Amino acid sequence: MSGARSAEQSFLAFDFGLKRVGVATGTRMLQQAQPLKSLTAEGDARFAAIGALIAEWQPDALVVGVPFHPDGAEHDNTHRARRFARQLHGRFRLPVHEVDERYTTTEARAAGASDLDAASAALILEQFFRELPTP
Repeated sequence: MSGARSAEQSFLAFDFGLKRVGVATGTRMLQQAQPLKSLTAEGDARFAAIGALIAEWQPDALVVGVPFHPDGAEHDNTHRARRFARQLHGRFRLPVHEVDERYTTTEARAAGASDLDAASAALILEQFFRELPTP
C-alpha cells in the first residue's frame, strides 16, 4: 500500500454532504490544499460534475472525509460518506483514501471561510497529508 501511495502526487479531496460536496485540490510535494468549489448537484449530475473536475485536474488519487461522532462512533453520515467513496472508486477507477473529518466544518467556520464545504475539503486533504508516512 505504501508503494501505491508514494506514487500518488496530486489529489482531489471531497467533503461529502447530502446537499453539497466541497472540493479541494493539492499535491504531495507542497502538502497544502486549495479549496476549489462546492457542488450542489445530486445523483448522476453530481458524478458528472466530479468527472469534469477529475478531467480538468487529473488527480492521481481522491480523498474523502468521513464524519464520526466526537467519541469516534459512526453514524448515518459515516456510512453515506463511505458509500460515496466506494462510488467514486467504482466510477473513476482512482485510489480513494478516507480521512476522519471531525471538526473540519467548525475549523473552516472559525477561519472565516466563505465556502465552508470547499474549505472543509481543503482541511480534510491537509489532514491526509499529515497522516502520510515520511519518505
